[in-house]
Amino acid sequence: MDVVPPPLARLITDLNRLPGIGKKTATRLALHLLRRPAVEAQTLGRDLVDLHQSIGLCGNCFAFSESDPCRICADARRDPQLVCVVEEPADLMAIEKTGAFKGQYHILHGVLSPMDGIGPEEIKVQALLQRVRRQQVREVLIATSSTVPGEATASYLVDKLSGMEVRVTRLACGIPMGMDIKYADELTLERAIDARNDAGGRTK
Repeated sequence: MDVVPPPLARLITDLNRLPGIGKKTATRLALHLLRRPAVEAQTLGRDLVDLHQSIGLCGNCFAFSESDPCRICADARRDPQLVCVVEEPADLMAIEKTGAFKGQYHILHGVLSPMDGIGPEEIKVQALLQRVRRQQVREVLIATSSTVPGEATASYLVDKLSGMEVRVTRLACGIPMGMDIKYADELTLERAIDARNDAGGRTK
């Protein structure tokens, strides 16, 4: 006999579809919501509906935004000739938290992964190339992750941008702050050596 009421079972299934949420965690979250006042669940439901009704993609950088262009692209203080290419909106958020980048962004919404059927047409590569020409971009900073798909995507972008009058840079990779060097893997150490700089902050 199934002891889980159908509405609760459906919510557990829905939560289980979220990334990083297993069946046990989904069950715990669903039971927590059930124990909370109904008004909280209603508020959550409205917020979820508003996500798709109120938020779309910026036509320039493809960030999630309530306006088009988004606030970053519309900010006159940001340099439109300096574009940072990231894989996902979460990467933009991470970089923005540093306050160190003063240009604009371009979100690919994925990485190249032929085994998964994801090629250049499935991510925002052509839009980037068009934007570089349209905005007369001076520098493209490629900030994809150091995974195999991220590196493949970076190499592809470097190749596509090589024939254009634009400087192409890559995020430096190396030893994280606070990490004991003897615990670093060989690839991390190699990249740290390649991206080394002197005491004055200049790259090699």
